[in-house]
Amino acid sequence: MSGPPPPVALVRTAVRRALRDLPAGSLVLVACSGGPDSLALAGATAFVAPRLGLRAGGVTVDHGLQEGSAERADTVAALLRNLGFDPVERVSVTVGTAGGPEAAARSARYAALEKTADVHQAAAVLLGHTRDDQAETVLLRLARGSGARSLAAMATRTGRYLRPFLDVDRRTVHEAASLMGFEPWSDPHNTDPAYTRSRVRHEALPVLERVLGPGITEALARTATLLRDDADALDAWADQAQQQVGRGPTALDAAGLAGLPRAIRTRLLRRIALAAGCPAGALTAEHVFALDRLVTEWRGQSHVDLPGARRGRRHDGQIIVSAD
Repeated sequence: MSGPPPPVALVRTAVRRALRDLPAGSLVLVACSGGPDSLALAGATAFVAPRLGLRAGGVTVDHGLQEGSAERADTVAALLRNLGFDPVERVSVTVGTAGGPEAAARSARYAALEKTADVHQAAAVLLGHTRDDQAETVLLRLARGSGARSLAAMATRTGRYLRPFLDVDRRTVHEAASLMGFEPWSDPHNTDPAYTRSRVRHEALPVLERVLGPGITEALARTATLLRDDADALDAWADQAQQQVGRGPTALDAAGLAGLPRAIRTRLLRRIALAAGCPAGALTAEHVFALDRLVTEWRGQSHVDLPGARRGRRHDGQIIVSAD
């Protein structure tokens, strides 16, 4: 008897690899929008999970941003139930404005996923990001001048969130969804040039492929993997250094910092700024570099203004970030 078509076999293998270490009886939730990526993920999970002794459930989030979104969420929830998923949750959210429409929708979505996972004590939440999504994320962050940690982009696992398709190209995932008999919904936001990611997907990456040759998507995703290894090693070094130079959650010994490589210093300075209440999305590399100058170019300067109405200063041989 012949096996499944190659794209279907590939996505099933990817899901099996992601789930194989979970304890038997665990619940895994598939986040499903009704698009091809998440439908392929749902179909593969419906096949793989019971064969690993796992329970499969699903959650679909209605952002309320488009006409007909409530009916579409109902349709996706019904589809998940037909796949045998239990529980299935259909969650409506209110999307704010902080950080722009894409970031606000993402924040609302993850809050809903986290709450649902907590309620059902899910061991994992599966997300349908593909290698192409990873490449787009890297390119977006390159354009912002990000460091290694940010350029490492998405991890295959972040806490309870798993991304089985992060090493699988979008075309293969979409083929798998079609071969499984799904009729995916196409989100108009994915082709709307008002959204930055849409422009990267449909304009920037095709230009790079045309000018530099094929393989750009794979190369960008590979860069993320390599930088993640480096960032993990530097973070581990910073953890050790913090034990030596830390003076509480929001202060560091200036002399101790001066003896550390810049990559470690800036990590530690960013940590105390965040611990003091600086918003992560507003704290830029320039803010951290300004704090670093209190260590490397100390001339008695007053303070550094930071986001969240915080200030960094050097006092009594320490770099301190506080609200005044």
